[in-house]
Amino acid sequence: MMDQYFNRWRAIWQPDMYHGWGRRERYFEGWYCKVVSPDGRHALAFIPGISMPSDGSAPHAFIQVMVGSENRSTYHRFDAADFQPSSQHFALELGGNSFSASGIQLDLPEVKGSLRFKGNIVWPKMLGAPDIMGWYSFVPFMECFHGIVSLNHSIEGKLVLDGEDIDFTGGKGYMEKDWGRSFPRAYVWMQSNHFDHADPVSLIASVAHIPWLRSHFIGFISGFWLENRLYKFATYTRAKKHLEIGEETATLIYNNPKTELRILAHRAEGTQLVSPLSGAMTGKISESLQARLDVELLENGKRIFEGTGRHAGLEIAGETGLLV
Repeated sequence: MMDQYFNRWRAIWQPDMYHGWGRRERYFEGWYCKVVSPDGRHALAFIPGISMPSDGSAPHAFIQVMVGSENRSTYHRFDAADFQPSSQHFALELGGNSFSASGIQLDLPEVKGSLRFKGNIVWPKMLGAPDIMGWYSFVPFMECFHGIVSLNHSIEGKLVLDGEDIDFTGGKGYMEKDWGRSFPRAYVWMQSNHFDHADPVSLIASVAHIPWLRSHFIGFISGFWLENRLYKFATYTRAKKHLEIGEETATLIYNNPKTELRILAHRAEGTQLVSPLSGAMTGKISESLQARLDVELLENGKRIFEGTGRHAGLEIAGETGLLV
């Protein structure tokens, strides 16, 4: 029991590692690993995780595979006993597959091979703010927690997808994770690290309906990595946000006292993924890996960046009218 307590305490300060020590029901945890080949023809996402329902059904582990360029996905189910996370850092073994911040190894019916990740850009830790959620990381009753494993990294290695050899060497990757009870009732999420810029540029942005005690609030978090600097916009930084959702686009604007981030997200056809509800993987969401994000960053009223993020992940899910 004490070991589980210390493992969960350690995980608060290392958000990329497993948090579910001692959990038995109404709990999920999953990592989202996105990889894009250097020519941009292949955009894939791999989502390993664990599901512990509250309805009495047995827990199980899973790996979802998303082939963004073909708008299709598969859900592979494993026994919960096959889910073997490290108690020291982010490392996961699952049915002959492995996942860590330094790479992945896959042995699934439709995809096999290994990829190595280098030059990971991590979300900087601060006193009282171990990750992107800031001080909310310490609130025990949050419905869903979010963490960043790597905003941007380079890839080496090959995969065999449906019999086709794909060389990912020179490509780019991104990795994040979620854990808790359920995905939010409504949310918008977007991400890209494919911008025409000499230095690494990466964007992650979201807005979500957050239950809070007997009420709720609309929370938001965003990070824009540019020229070795992270620009943060979040509820806990007292930033402001403006969101508009249309049939083909979504506009998201964040404001801090000295900086403003403007995003125009262009929707693209997506594929259906399974999502958690009270720990059970019974929800459905649609995600695209072919969206486009037009981004502007202003500092003291001066535009310091303008560009378009390609191969963007985009989810607009749930009762989105609550968000605007």
